Amino acid sequence: MEAVLVLEDGREFQGAGFGAIATAAGAGEVVFNTSMTGYQEIATDPSYRGQIVCLTAAQIGNYGTTAGDDEAGHPYIEGLIVREFSSVASNWRSQEVCQRYLERYGIPVLADIDTRALVRHLREYGVKRGILAPAGSSRPALLARARAIPSMAGRDLAQVVSTERGYMWEGAAGDAPLVVAYDFGIKRNILRQLTGHGCRVQVVPAKTSAADVLAMKPAGVFLSNGPGDPEPCTYAVENIRGLMGRVPIFGICLGHQLVGLALGGKTYKLKFGHHGGNHPVRNESTGKIEITAHNHNFAVDPDSLASADVELTHFDLNDGTLEGLRHRSLPLFSVQYHPEAAPGPHDSHYLFADFQKLIREK
Repeated sequence: MEAVLVLEDGREFQGAGFGAIATAAGAGEVVFNTSMTGYQEIATDPSYRGQIVCLTAAQIGNYGTTAGDDEAGHPYIEGLIVREFSSVASNWRSQEVCQRYLERYGIPVLADIDTRALVRHLREYGVKRGILAPAGSSRPALLARARAIPSMAGRDLAQVVSTERGYMWEGAAGDAPLVVAYDFGIKRNILRQLTGHGCRVQVVPAKTSAADVLAMKPAGVFLSNGPGDPEPCTYAVENIRGLMGRVPIFGICLGHQLVGLALGGKTYKLKFGHHGGNHPVRNESTGKIEITAHNHNFAVDPDSLASADVELTHFDLNDGTLEGLRHRSLPLFSVQYHPEAAPGPHDSHYLFADFQKLIREK
């Protein structure tokens, strides 16, 4: 089946349709991801709620899918765009071909397009809202639908993807220090990293109050990644302020942005975001360059933070955006990138050890 992507500015890309393209149109903000592998982890990252993802790697689907690579219970992307979509899986771990996996979850796929042209368009003009649909659909109707999609700016999607009920993540000893993890769209590999560094992890919904968290007597609090704009998440900002100074806090991605807001800073939307596993970040304390995994559309304005209280610890070498901060007197730090990877490199796992150290020192 032929399929088409129609962007809000009228640009069209036509190719072959796979996945659930015949039964489900994809609607959302179109972004690109430069990771070479990890398409299943990308598809199941809750931070991609509300977005259609274009992958720049030439062939996608070639190693199939397996339940062990899911970062959540199901995919969260609104659609997938690729250059070449493999109909077979050639890896011994594969349990299901990618085509059937995405079709089962209702995810439409557009393939056989020039993904380089789409990426150049997004880099030049910024992310665009778009619609994935069968090629026979009315173009004026698709364009109108694309323009009617809500902007990501101003959208609180964290509470949409968050767990409805708290739960204890498996894998840690019963006498290990307890970490309460706020689920704003948490990835499973974050939970695996926390337990792997000797913590019990209690996951709680996004709107759980600071008082309820403190009542659990945690040794530390973790603030997860997640989708959407951080500024509407005023409940999370207030809860973070209620926890600051009372318990060690570590935030990643959206959690980092929420920490910035809780410290009196401001956030802003990036032109086309950071999505990929190959972003160079400079660690200001060591001078070393870390090659990191990213998935975010907003950033913290470093000039909005009080330098007397906040140390700026990491910066992106591609565009100079703030990638990490640490409070100068309170046990609180955060990074914009993903030290747990999945997908991406693993050279920044030391941050989980830093969090464990804060917990021990408490």
